[in-house]
Amino acid sequence: MLWRLLLAATAAIPSVNAAGATLRFSCSQLVVERLDPLVNPGMVGSPHLHQIVGGNSFNASMSHDIPSLSTCTTCTPTEDFSNYWTANLFFKARNGTFKRVKTRGNPLGYDASNGGQTVYYLSSGKVTAFKPGFRMTVGDPTFRTASQISKYKMLDYTCLQTGSTRGGATTNFPKGQCKVGIMVSVRFPTCWDGNNLDSPDHQSHTAYPSGGKCPTTHPVSIPQVFYETIWDTTPFNDKNLWPEDGSQPFVWSFGDQTGYGNHADYVFGWKGDALQRAMDANCNSDLLSNKINCATLKTQTIPDANKCAQQQMVKDNLEGWLPQLPGGVMVT
Repeated sequence: MLWRLLLAATAAIPSVNAAGATLRFSCSQLVVERLDPLVNPGMVGSPHLHQIVGGNSFNASMSHDIPSLSTCTTCTPTEDFSNYWTANLFFKARNGTFKRVKTRGNPLGYDASNGGQTVYYLSSGKVTAFKPGFRMTVGDPTFRTASQISKYKMLDYTCLQTGSTRGGATTNFPKGQCKVGIMVSVRFPTCWDGNNLDSPDHQSHTAYPSGGKCPTTHPVSIPQVFYETIWDTTPFNDKNLWPEDGSQPFVWSFGDQTGYGNHADYVFGWKGDALQRAMDANCNSDLLSNKINCATLKTQTIPDANKCAQQQMVKDNLEGWLPQLPGGVMVT
């Protein structure tokens, strides 16, 4: 019961219910890198910085056969070589300099993780797992207003006063200080057109359900991919560092100081039929501890997942106080 109440408190979509799967697991930090093989394929030095988790074949360009190219994964299911990524958060001091905010392990079971994300795959009834080569994005980094982000109902921020805070979510950055950190939640669409593994905008091949049903244009029900990223903002809780007018000081690596540009990327990379097996088995993981509760999947410990890492390809300076955001991005 506590699991369902907490999941509801994070605004899970209506189509997720007790009849389906609630697969939840930790993915440690793989690399913080200015690459984006989905939006900027082949570009070594994408416009803005990302934090990435998952399989270690992440690169400027990515093929469809991700499992065979990866030798390890930062996720606890060892058959999951997918890559999950978001922009990186920065703190902007009153003197105009920036400092990178780091991720932390989820206090609800994943404290041992060296940052990264909590990943969920949710379903209600029968779903079709993604195919090799499938990829998608959600959100829009150009958005700066509440009316714009209303297009996406599943992107929000929670100001964590404790590790279990799950109320008061907003679609813009929290205005006050958050004792434990800022949790950013991102939920992807759950309907697919059944044909295209990608689309020019990386979104139109997927859709959200309406009235609990997939539209006729996107008739195939797919698992809902859901990220929780907890940003450790506690080093910046000194009000003397904040702007003198008391306004919130955080900015995304793509220059957004409002929070409305929240977005994320996903590239599928599960080995064989592992994800389909987990969805068919209606695996229901524990929300409060590191118990995946999915006998059909092979898993590793979080300390072992922490050992999987990549070296930066783009040699940006990411430590200390920086005069500008990586890549020279301007705050807009």
